[in-house]
Amino acid sequence: MVHETGYYDLLGVSPKASADEIKKAYRKLALKYHPDKNPSEGERFKLISQAYEVLSDPKKRDLYDHGGEQAIKEGGMGGGSSPMDIFNMFFGGGGRMQRERRGKNVVHQLSVTLEEIYNGTTRKLALQKNVICEKCDGYGGKKGALEKCSNCKGRGVQVKVQQIGPGMIQQIQSMCPDCQGQGEKFNSKDRCKNCNGHKVERKKKILEVHIDKGMKDGQKITFNGEGDQEPGLEPGDVIIVLDQKDHPVFQRQEDNLIMKMNIRLVEALCGFKKTIQTLDNRTLVITSQSGEVIKHGDIKCIQNEGMPIYRDPYEKGQLIIQFQVEFPEKHWLPEHLMFQLERLLPPREDVMITDDMEEVDLCEVDVRTQERSYSGEAYEEDEEGPRGGVQCQTQ
Repeated sequence: MVHETGYYDLLGVSPKASADEIKKAYRKLALKYHPDKNPSEGERFKLISQAYEVLSDPKKRDLYDHGGEQAIKEGGMGGGSSPMDIFNMFFGGGGRMQRERRGKNVVHQLSVTLEEIYNGTTRKLALQKNVICEKCDGYGGKKGALEKCSNCKGRGVQVKVQQIGPGMIQQIQSMCPDCQGQGEKFNSKDRCKNCNGHKVERKKKILEVHIDKGMKDGQKITFNGEGDQEPGLEPGDVIIVLDQKDHPVFQRQEDNLIMKMNIRLVEALCGFKKTIQTLDNRTLVITSQSGEVIKHGDIKCIQNEGMPIYRDPYEKGQLIIQFQVEFPEKHWLPEHLMFQLERLLPPREDVMITDDMEEVDLCEVDVRTQERSYSGEAYEEDEEGPRGGVQCQTQ
């Protein structure tokens, strides 16, 4: 039994969730609450990352399930990685060592339809990215004119002392806003007028994203070296993560497509012809022969009409059809014709009624939700059981 569910609640999954479900939940939430996209949600991003770090590790998850967050802290397994490290490693960005040599990766989520994944397509994505300033070649101003920052004394950080209680103070260290953590800066007259001393400028970049047939939800498309540029660092990557939208007819299951088909009782018993519109706008005709009874819930398949196999698009999975038989409304047939229908159907089972049996009537079920008010009222529960619940309507 799970001791507490806080981490599971943060990711919006059940304590019984599989590793894949936990990964998928983290991916969507991390993209949604990333500080680059939602600067005000930094704390939530941190909590989501902390929850994923524990639940994605089988040993940490087992420890958490049995003892909760306290067991993680006591076991020395908490806070091993920063939220950005977890994010970058999840999306293929590597850890601290790689980020020191390269700029950070930029991750974008791209919503795609099932039709686009089935047929393949090219989407254009407009991005804003930092590029090294052309006018100063990334230097930030006039060469040789850099001065030590007077605000931080060249340290790149500033320390503030804050009183948090009687006799208690707290030191807070933050990046120097004047020199942006560089420890040096240009005065206003020597600063590059194009980039205002920031060494980089913001430019628009159009990326062509090629979505191949058969790609899957969550699959990553990487544009190497297309991330933000920064002097002295190799640019990071732009990583596009596909997010497949729900389809009104088809559901994807690996390389198979699943759909539900409603048929009438006469079609289930006497055969039918039905059409299916495919994702590439072809029309398939399926036939059930007369005498081939289709039962409610029966599953049939059509070979090679599912999703194209990724990188082998001439091969496809199966199209799986789940049949749902629609029965007619009551009193659909006049009573004097019922005996004719009964003669055509398989015989019913006769029941021998004896004197010790009781005959009862069938009636419609009426589920009523009853609200009870506890404010200012004394409540005494009936010893025989609660009042209310499922009741039958009288005919």
